[in-house]
Amino acid sequence: MIAKEKEAEILRLHHAEGWPPSTIGRQLRLHYSTVKRVLIRNGLIPKPQRMRKSIVDSYIPFIKQTLETYPRLNATRLYHMVKARGYAGGVDHFRDIVANHRPGPRAEAYLRLSTLPGEQAQCDWGHFGKIIIGNAERRLLAFVIVLSWSRRIFLRFYLGDHTGNFLRGHVEAFEEFDGVPRGVLYDNLKSAVIERVGNAVHFNPELLALAGHYRFAPKPVGVRMANQKGRVERAIGYVRTSFFEARKWQNLDDLNEQAKQWCKLEATERKCPQDKAITVMEAFEQEKPLLLALPDDPYPVYDRIPVRVGKTPYVRFDLNDYSVPHEYVRKQLIIEATLEEVKVINGLAVIAKHKRSFDKGKQIEDTQHIESLVAVKKEGSKHRGMNRLYHVVPSSVEFFKKAAERGLNLGRLTQSLIQFLDLYGASEVEVALSKALAAGSVHSYAIQQILEQRRHAKGLTPAVALKFASKVTGTSVVPKSLNIYDQLVKQEEEE
Repeated sequence: MIAKEKEAEILRLHHAEGWPPSTIGRQLRLHYSTVKRVLIRNGLIPKPQRMRKSIVDSYIPFIKQTLETYPRLNATRLYHMVKARGYAGGVDHFRDIVANHRPGPRAEAYLRLSTLPGEQAQCDWGHFGKIIIGNAERRLLAFVIVLSWSRRIFLRFYLGDHTGNFLRGHVEAFEEFDGVPRGVLYDNLKSAVIERVGNAVHFNPELLALAGHYRFAPKPVGVRMANQKGRVERAIGYVRTSFFEARKWQNLDDLNEQAKQWCKLEATERKCPQDKAITVMEAFEQEKPLLLALPDDPYPVYDRIPVRVGKTPYVRFDLNDYSVPHEYVRKQLIIEATLEEVKVINGLAVIAKHKRSFDKGKQIEDTQHIESLVAVKKEGSKHRGMNRLYHVVPSSVEFFKKAAERGLNLGRLTQSLIQFLDLYGASEVEVALSKALAAGSVHSYAIQQILEQRRHAKGLTPAVALKFASKVTGTSVVPKSLNIYDQLVKQEEEE
């Protein structure tokens, strides 16, 4: 390596003064090859070419002729053909030679595609990363339709590219254009094309239903003919650079409102590629009368899926749980959702409506559903308490009958008797109920008085509630006669 100053002096002397490399070397006391290397590296003198004959030179005409006839022939196969003709070189070096002489692909010229006003639109999705909504990470996609003649753009952002959003994009675009193009061009979008074999295309049936409603023809791009939908591809690129880049927005609604204004103003003020003398908006005003008229009603779009209710009264939809009436647990239902609302349907009846959430792991509840379930659970608890009393306190059957005749609150009465049962035991409660019935007093206060009087008469301290483990709580024991033990004791004394 030589210093930059020395290299600059070499270049100056050769270029400005015209000195040859040998003179420069002598004056600067540098080797001739060093000076020459500097001049070659900077393109001031040509690099010498070594004219060494190669063993493959005689085979080059054969290689070129064979490749012109069979341009896709494998280099290894060509090597064996040349080797059979006397070539003695290695295969690796031969592959490099074939690569240098293989003819490149022919450049294809494309016709500039032109369409009539109102004849065609092109449609595609653009991916714009992900956004966070609460606990959920959602994909952000731009639905773009561009009218091929005027280049009017419709832009709407959605959280996902599923069929529901794909259809919504069409409906909103046609409403914005106030008309429908006669055909819409698609490539192999999953939302549009289910299956394709060559030129045979199986379109999504839901897209065909939408097309039938608006009377337009869905059209596929030709196989390996991506240039046919270049207008929507360029439109998506235009959205990236002129709208989305460096834009600030609060939420999806804010982003879409800004996109709507951008499409109406900035995107329509540019020159129309079809005719540079007019703007896109002026071209659209010419094209608009030639669009198909909108039908009387917009096409109804739902995210429709079957769901099954588990043992709790909720259905899972799009990462969240939505409540349903408790009568529908363990049943198969249908969800129909828009971007704003989630409906749960049983047959033809709508059994629940909720505001849609795009968060994750949320429970969206109707308070009536929960209150109804709680009421049923309380009623069930009352009946379980009554059954427990019937089992261990026989007089409770007649006691509840009298209480019902007097219009007393059976739930509250059951709760009080269960507390007495846990505190005093079944035998004491049985005695108290028998005395209360005999006295015609069928309320909990009378039972409590009898129980406390009997305990005081026995000289016992007031009863204190004890806390047991959950497995013990609510367990009742039916009193058994102790006469058998008296008989055993008497028998032992006699013996």
